[in-house]
Amino acid sequence: MIRRCLVCASDFAENEELEHLSRGRRVAFDPNRGRLWVVCRTCRRWSLIPLEDRWEALEELEKATHDRGRLLSETDNIALLRVGQLEVVRVGGAGLREEAWWRYGRELTQRRAHARKVAVATSVVTGGLIATGFTTGGMSLVAGWLLWQRAPEGLQKAGRWMRFGRRAWMGDATCAKCGRRFDRVSFADRSQLLVLPGERPDAPALSLRCPRCRGWGDEGGLRIEGDAAQHTLRRVLAYEHYTGATDRRVQAATRLIEEAGSAGDLTRILVRDGRRLGDLQRTGAIALEIAANEAREQRLLELEVRELEAVWRREEELAEIIDGELSPFPLLRAFRSRLDG
Repeated sequence: MIRRCLVCASDFAENEELEHLSRGRRVAFDPNRGRLWVVCRTCRRWSLIPLEDRWEALEELEKATHDRGRLLSETDNIALLRVGQLEVVRVGGAGLREEAWWRYGRELTQRRAHARKVAVATSVVTGGLIATGFTTGGMSLVAGWLLWQRAPEGLQKAGRWMRFGRRAWMGDATCAKCGRRFDRVSFADRSQLLVLPGERPDAPALSLRCPRCRGWGDEGGLRIEGDAAQHTLRRVLAYEHYTGATDRRVQAATRLIEEAGSAGDLTRILVRDGRRLGDLQRTGAIALEIAANEAREQRLLELEVRELEAVWRREEELAEIIDGELSPFPLLRAFRSRLDG
């Protein structure tokens, strides 16, 4: 089995997902033609695995993608999947449903676990300060109680501020009804943001009521659309769910996405008639955050998978020459007979 890139000689990192292909964090394979490549992370070129080392790895890859693969994106010719920590490019249809949203569900539970660790550490430190204050006589009972009650909340606020700042959106817009100028939206106004259908099905628009004429939505106020709206929505929801969510809540949110059909369908259902963020139940808001992140991820993955398809066409031409003209005929005939079953 090759251990280095055939183009730039960079070492392939080890992976723990495959027994018969233990090198490489991104691999590509074509089960119909019997091709197998390891993709270099440094130069992004594909190194073709020799014929004699492919068969067991191809069988293992096909089984792993079928049993554990999560489809991230695909074209008519290739599919990009994730199997554990391994990225797999499969030539041909994968026969799986796109489930890019699962990553963000996991991120929310990780946020909660981190928040709990911080809360425990805060409690320990606060308890130590209170005990020291009582021992030295420099802290009253009321002051100790107030410190115990407010320290965790104060730490959360500080963490939010350090990560997001105070402004959810900054720009230059005017109210269509009265002409009032808007140059920022504070996170304090997040519950008053109205989520509306936008120019793209997967990118809703946002509106904030005008304090002068009281117009909003289609009747004035601030209106944010396109990429700016999607970016602002993701920031606002991440700010709101800074401490994450429980496994049960995430599972309920992902069930909403599954029942809707896809993350994009869920977004369209939630914002069909316009909805204030403050009126969303927590599970619906969690599902909307997952859907908003999935929409952005899908656009990036679509660009990447189209690039991968172009690279695959070039590498397939080279592989056809290597397998067809440069491989010993007995070895090629034996491999083809195994490939045909």
